[in-house]
Amino acid sequence: MNNDTSSDNTELSGFGKIFMILGVVFIASNLRAPLTCMGPVLDQISQEFSLSNSLAGLLTTIPLMCFAFLSAIVPKITRHYSMGSVLLVSLILLSIGLIIRPLSGWITLFVGAAIIGAAITVGNVLMPAYIKVNFPKKVGLMTGIYSVSMNLVAALAAGFSIYLGQVTHMGWRGSIGIWAVLGVTSVIIWVPTLKRANKVSRQSSIIQPEDNTKIYKSKLAWCVTIFMGLQSLLFYCIAAWLPKVTQGWGMSGVESGWVLSYVQFAQLPMTFLGAIIASKMTNQKPLAICVGLLMITGIGGILIWETTYIIVCCVLIGLGSGLAFSLCMILFVLRTRNAQQAAKLSAMAQAIGYSIAATGPPVFGGLFDWSGHWRYSFIFLLFASVILLITGYIASQDKYIDNKY
Repeated sequence: MNNDTSSDNTELSGFGKIFMILGVVFIASNLRAPLTCMGPVLDQISQEFSLSNSLAGLLTTIPLMCFAFLSAIVPKITRHYSMGSVLLVSLILLSIGLIIRPLSGWITLFVGAAIIGAAITVGNVLMPAYIKVNFPKKVGLMTGIYSVSMNLVAALAAGFSIYLGQVTHMGWRGSIGIWAVLGVTSVIIWVPTLKRANKVSRQSSIIQPEDNTKIYKSKLAWCVTIFMGLQSLLFYCIAAWLPKVTQGWGMSGVESGWVLSYVQFAQLPMTFLGAIIASKMTNQKPLAICVGLLMITGIGGILIWETTYIIVCCVLIGLGSGLAFSLCMILFVLRTRNAQQAAKLSAMAQAIGYSIAATGPPVFGGLFDWSGHWRYSFIFLLFASVILLITGYIASQDKYIDNKY
């Protein structure tokens, strides 16, 4: 079986490899942009539909709830259908959700968010396993490309959100609706990769009920899961609320969108280099420590100085968030012995991790509703950053999830 997989990968040359890489890039580009484009226009949406801060936070939380509830189902689906085909259907579903979301009133807004969340869940779970199978000798590099693609487009989505609404003369509807173009384009790009991806997937038997690892009894797996959840919680709280917070502190809508983009752009070098560096280390404990210190310093700086040093703080948060994400993605590979375990760990970490992350935006907004200021909201993020450091440190030791621990 391994020999067959190797020969299949060898046959992929020229346009075959190009389309396989483009497929990874375009799927990754759709996994955060539909969510980060919401932050800068969240205040406009709240005002139009008279939404409270807690209810507005649900627009970001609904996709996270989909990640939480549906992640464990995705590997089961791929036992019956090829991984490439499942990813194609998810792209079509995503495009439909992006079209529906700004279509009418608040009902389509929330329904579209649910459809988008369901579609993104598939990419979240399957892409680490897809990379492990299709690029077995370039896992670190392809994880870096995957992470950079995701965060670069997410940064552009946040930075140009207000501008796109102005250019299309559709306000917030144009800001969030235009990303349907990327979804449809990704469907077109993915089709040429389908036959090749399905062939390699069948040869590798990536998701089969052969691995008997009791993953939910592994303390190491739980630390990876909590680390995954907290890094997502921190990111989505910042993505959903930082523009609104800074607008309340006197920044314009356009400026607040670019503040979020500073976070996104700072992520880029770390998302690329982090996975490559981590894959070459015996253990990743130094990286976990860096993640915690960067997040604590950046969030603490906003708590203390508000907008005075906002760019510096956003860069620190971006560096920490980018390193946390790439470290999390590579841990799915480094803490497992094979693709089957990687898929199981990915599903567990994303199902439970996103359940943790889904609580973030509503709690962040709810703390403001309760107190009338943002101080407790950022203290909440500081506490999460400390736990992130601890669990990341434990998850970074040189062991597998099936080791006695």
